[in-house]
Amino acid sequence: MRHRTHHVPALLMLAILAACQAPAGGQAMDEEAGQAEASGVPRVDFGMVIHGGAGTITRESMTPELEEEFRAKLTEALQVGHAVLRDEGSSLDAVEATIRVLEDSPLFNSGKGAVFTADGVNSLDASIMDGATLEAGAVAGVTDVRNPITLARLVKDRSPHVMLSGEGAEQFAREQGIESTPRDYFHTDRRWQQLQDAKASERAQPVTAGDSATTAAAFHDDKFGTVGAVALDRAGNLAAGTSTGGMTNKKWGRIGDSPVIGAGTYAGPRCAVSATGWGEYFIRNVVAYDICARMEYMDVSLSRAADDVIMQKLEQQERNTGGIIAMDAEGHIVMPFNTPGMYRGWVDADGNVTVEIYQP
Repeated sequence: MRHRTHHVPALLMLAILAACQAPAGGQAMDEEAGQAEASGVPRVDFGMVIHGGAGTITRESMTPELEEEFRAKLTEALQVGHAVLRDEGSSLDAVEATIRVLEDSPLFNSGKGAVFTADGVNSLDASIMDGATLEAGAVAGVTDVRNPITLARLVKDRSPHVMLSGEGAEQFAREQGIESTPRDYFHTDRRWQQLQDAKASERAQPVTAGDSATTAAAFHDDKFGTVGAVALDRAGNLAAGTSTGGMTNKKWGRIGDSPVIGAGTYAGPRCAVSATGWGEYFIRNVVAYDICARMEYMDVSLSRAADDVIMQKLEQQERNTGGIIAMDAEGHIVMPFNTPGMYRGWVDADGNVTVEIYQP
């Protein structure tokens, strides 16, 4: 008995091979489109996204008056950043200008509203990065600089270094014409009371090395108000920046992720990220860079990369660690967080502002 051989037409075979060998970029675009639609954040031609910290932020813990204050300040910051971008300013200029607005507000844990260290001082960290050049600047542990994000920008622009700390950073600030700000400028009664509460909790349950439960209790704060911004300008360049007062009752010159390039801040040609939350976890996992690296090496979408890091990788280690904001060079925006809330907002090319606080 003769067996009949079935031949697949040559053109059909070529089509099958082409489909099997198609680059993952198509998948990435499909993922981005689907998740962007689900999140309700449209792609922007140029614009920016900001955060004012992630943490235990719920409707029950917020008065209508305080919520309006937060929304108004986030809106103001976005409008300032949009004006820079609208007038052909760079993404780097927009990030710096926007973060300065948030640093000048007592609402957030940065600049004016920074938390206190165990020694009763306000120790400030900030960083900024240009995605077009990979140049970056950062400062840590400064105590008399009103706008640390501007000092970080000067480190990038006018020094051969990436990060300066403490007295050296403050000396550099003076040499660059930044006047010293009296330390009492940073004092707010709300943050001072948080320090007293943290000290009382520590006396009741001392933190011991390797004890994640007591570490978490010491770290817990109703509102982790680190601020950050990510922008995409008209030229298609990305930039990111982050500014913080760190952790209430922090000791021994502790530095979190905010000034660490690759952990709390990162910007490259395709992706830019600013983080907020439990800094130790963001440093250990190099969170900001990991998100951008996944896009580069795995050819996945920004939303897929961010979700895998924040909602899966960090969740497996410790729940409620924080969140990030990010943009890619195509204008997609993502804002994943694994805490009850995160102050966040974005503005599109037409100046339309959206501000959100709670879990969707």
